Amino acid sequence: MRKDLTLVTILLAVLTAGCRPDPVDYTTLPEEKLRHMADSLAQVFILTDGHVDLPYRLNVRHFRLEREFLGIPLQSNTGDFDYERARQGGLDAPFMSIYIPASYQQLPDHGKAYADSVISMVTGITDSLSDKFAFAGTPAEVEANTRAGKISLPMGMENGCPIGNDLKNLEHFYKRGIRYITLSHSKDNQICDSSGDTTHTWNGLSPFGRDVVKEMNRLGIMVDISHVDDSTFYQVLALTEVPCIASHSACRFFAPTVRRDMTDDMIRKMGEHGGVIHINFYNAFLDSAVVKRNQENREKLATLLEARNLKYTDSLAKPVIEQFRQDNPSLNTDVEMVANHIDHIVKLAGIDHVGLGSDFDGVDGDLPTGLEDVSKYPNLLYVLLKRGYSPEDIEKICSKNTFRVWNAALAAARP
Repeated sequence: MRKDLTLVTILLAVLTAGCRPDPVDYTTLPEEKLRHMADSLAQVFILTDGHVDLPYRLNVRHFRLEREFLGIPLQSNTGDFDYERARQGGLDAPFMSIYIPASYQQLPDHGKAYADSVISMVTGITDSLSDKFAFAGTPAEVEANTRAGKISLPMGMENGCPIGNDLKNLEHFYKRGIRYITLSHSKDNQICDSSGDTTHTWNGLSPFGRDVVKEMNRLGIMVDISHVDDSTFYQVLALTEVPCIASHSACRFFAPTVRRDMTDDMIRKMGEHGGVIHINFYNAFLDSAVVKRNQENREKLATLLEARNLKYTDSLAKPVIEQFRQDNPSLNTDVEMVANHIDHIVKLAGIDHVGLGSDFDGVDGDLPTGLEDVSKYPNLLYVLLKRGYSPEDIEKICSKNTFRVWNAALAAARP
């Protein structure tokens, strides 16, 4: 069961009893009290994360559902996610990303068999470690799992290419546990154009892609617009009958060079349509200055290696690369920048339209200082409290906004 944390438990009891105390100016509280409150909120509130790439990390490590491997999701010295660190950070429901690389779009089955194998990996974890993890297909199931002391592992598919050209595959994946689908990834696919591509194959959604969105609405699968081209985004919002999510996106305002991020107009439109934008923690998506500096470093290193007639993979290149990185460290963002993105979305769309979508285990540790892994969520909650966000606001960011859209998608489903 969750810990009995007196400070926040009493506060929530007062609020739910309809006897709201006078507003508290949290910005005036001492740092120690704010830190304690942030830790407490992370443990008491259900905390969701729209996108965690644990399955990808395990796949890279050739994970198998055998005793010697099952310890990895429980406690690990590598990666950004495991059970122990998730418990420390208060994480209750990380959406497991069923990531399908764009290369699978070229296969005859469009990557369907691969997607099924990754889904089976996640369900194998919940089956084999059932005292720690459980599947969740609805917010109510997340709540029940949390009461039972388990971390829920709902699933979202990153890249809709395994749908192939058959809408029946959508029902197949829903039955297997998929609750959102990111329509594309780094390349245009049979559904729509991607923000990572410049081909503009469909100038938005394909004719089949329009049917995909409608069928996702019918089945109760959330439509995820992270990774899609701007034209795709606007066409999806004009077509969908229910709010959408961005499972792991950020604000282009702070990173103008990143087409993967969302413009101010897109953020406003998401708010008008009831959607939720889950903030990505990847350094490059958070700040264009970071993108620029790190790209300059990569180009300098490439020039240095070329001058010495070395390839990046050569053994003699290793000490050169290590010295270069010591002399030219990569820029990082910090937890305050993530809070800046949250502030920006709240300013444009409102507190009901922002959540968290870290991309943990999907960005090779290229993460903000203070948000290095799943144990660090309280650091972000501390910054939000310091900036004047109330516990009620923070609960919306942690899970209530996500649950609202998820429940809306389920309620709109038609057999």
